[in-house]
Amino acid sequence: MIKRKIINDPVYDGFLSIEDPVILQVIEHPYFQRQRRIKQLGLTYLVYPGAMHTRFSHMLGALNLMGRALEVLKLKGVEITDEECRGAKLAILLHDIGHGPFSHTSERVLVNVPHEEITLLMMQRINEEMGGALKMAIAIFSNTYHKHFLHQLVSSQLDMDRLDYLGRDSFFTGVSEGIVGTDRIISMLNVHDDELVIDEKGIYSVEKFIISRRLMYWQVYMHKTVIAADQLLLNILRRAKELNLSAFSFQLSAFDLDRFAEVDDDDIMVAVKHWQHSDDEILSTLCRNLVNRRLPAIRFSNEPFEGAECDYFHGTGELHNRSYDFNDQEIKVLYKDGRCLPISEASDQLDRHFLEKQVTKYFYYHPK
Repeated sequence: MIKRKIINDPVYDGFLSIEDPVILQVIEHPYFQRQRRIKQLGLTYLVYPGAMHTRFSHMLGALNLMGRALEVLKLKGVEITDEECRGAKLAILLHDIGHGPFSHTSERVLVNVPHEEITLLMMQRINEEMGGALKMAIAIFSNTYHKHFLHQLVSSQLDMDRLDYLGRDSFFTGVSEGIVGTDRIISMLNVHDDELVIDEKGIYSVEKFIISRRLMYWQVYMHKTVIAADQLLLNILRRAKELNLSAFSFQLSAFDLDRFAEVDDDDIMVAVKHWQHSDDEILSTLCRNLVNRRLPAIRFSNEPFEGAECDYFHGTGELHNRSYDFNDQEIKVLYKDGRCLPISEASDQLDRHFLEKQVTKYFYYHPK
């Protein structure tokens, strides 16, 4: 009897159905179940109260979109085997498994290793435990598999990760700027010379996708109050580390990888609540401020804040927002006559100047 899991996902207004036994086994793995306890948007819920969704829901959503995309490509005559379908689905399912507590926020303090490297270590560990069942998934994730377009579905400027998180983050924050035509974009996907491309009729949906991503960065991911909250948490972790109080610093040996996999948002917040009563006045004040949402004031500027005071309560930084990266593989548009042009040439709405423009903002935070 085939085991089947049906999951209700409000973002896609329906049910996600999973039948593959290998995928179901991976979902049940403790490394994956940990994602239930890591918020997709870190401390963003302090600004948008609905932003309580988790990495777990995002990863399942990306899996759903990958399944749809593979079916579309196969219907268009792209040769994809059942084994490759499973590999691509597992690669997107596990693409974020290496994130630490509060996602990107703690990454710079808890571990000095990018989450992508931790993801690969976790995938390799699960692969060992499952007798090599993730071998192709790891190759696709690492871009060593000979069909490059499968990797692009996992990681590129128009991948299933971005399509899901834009729609999902928009849904749970209530910020409409992130709404994109996901169904339309997926239905327009194609493959040309082993590259993932978009059919000519999908160009307007891709233009909106690029613009929506830029807007979501300023509206949500780089919202000034979110940045203030992030800085507060980072300073708490730095101070705890300085006082040798933090139990959450890791070297990536096999043993430490397991310890890392046990730490989630709940552990950090329990520590923060405990440290409110620390004898160290700096740490206790920072922790009380976070628990009670007494966030720093923050100012943005187009110029650096020269000579600004910097300590655990004051500081400066900078943010960069570029919705499109010419150093990455460009999104390409496939025309009916066989031509294949980068979006920067195909679009009459997004010229190269707009696409390559990077907006930089500087910030200074301080007690209110």
